[in-house]
Amino acid sequence: MSAAAVARHRAVFVSDVHLGSKNCHAAELAAFLDGLQARRLYLVGDIVDLWWLAQRRAAWGADQHRVVECLHELARAGTELIYVPGNHDRPIRRFCGLVLPNMQVRRRAIHVLRDGRRLLVTHGDDYDAITHFGNFQERFGDWLYDRILAGNRLTNLARRRLGLRYWSLADFLKSQSGAAERYIERFVHAGLGDARRRGLDGIVCGHIHRAALREVDGLVYANDGDWVESLSALAEDAAGDLVLLRHDGGELARLPGRAPVAAAPRLAQAA
Repeated sequence: MSAAAVARHRAVFVSDVHLGSKNCHAAELAAFLDGLQARRLYLVGDIVDLWWLAQRRAAWGADQHRVVECLHELARAGTELIYVPGNHDRPIRRFCGLVLPNMQVRRRAIHVLRDGRRLLVTHGDDYDAITHFGNFQERFGDWLYDRILAGNRLTNLARRRLGLRYWSLADFLKSQSGAAERYIERFVHAGLGDARRRGLDGIVCGHIHRAALREVDGLVYANDGDWVESLSALAEDAAGDLVLLRHDGGELARLPGRAPVAAAPRLAQAA
């Protein structure tokens, strides 16, 4: 990571790693975590792909071990880890409420920004009942997505050999699909509606593998992306700005914080 990206963050959010799946870019994630300095690291679901491990041959080697070791190193350095399981690591939800030294497992959490605004932190699969239709078109879309990810791996293998930077074929193809864009908008509105009903100021989530950072009707919508397509993470920097980061530490988007309140609440709360 660049020197600017290594600067200490108030919080970092990572989701949809899918460790154990052949689609996981574990080497890039390990490089991102190496040297990262943060008061708190939220693991926002689908960190280990238990679905894949139960049904297919595991892809687990030196890079995956490096990711796990980097997480241990962060915890030993004083970073608090908060694990919010998703649908691909759903069995870990049985341990929600577990508190260990420098690690907690929660069903959802509330992150308090430096300016006092409170954001719901949740994986996002709770909104599937609202955003999914469950028809043949959707099942075909799941099958097609697996093939697109295979194409994404091959495309970037060729690009690496040519000395070119990572580029997400999968994200490009989704951006060209009207159906995919409509699904994403339904997801955004479902998440923001949940945050609004809870009296919160926005949401941080993952699940849909589409990194984003924006304000909608005064609420923050932050999706930290994934590590099978976009290779991105979300951070709150020391100044209180929200920043969407690439795997190499480059900046994708920034949402400036507001003037801090006189007495900010705690950094994180249970939801």
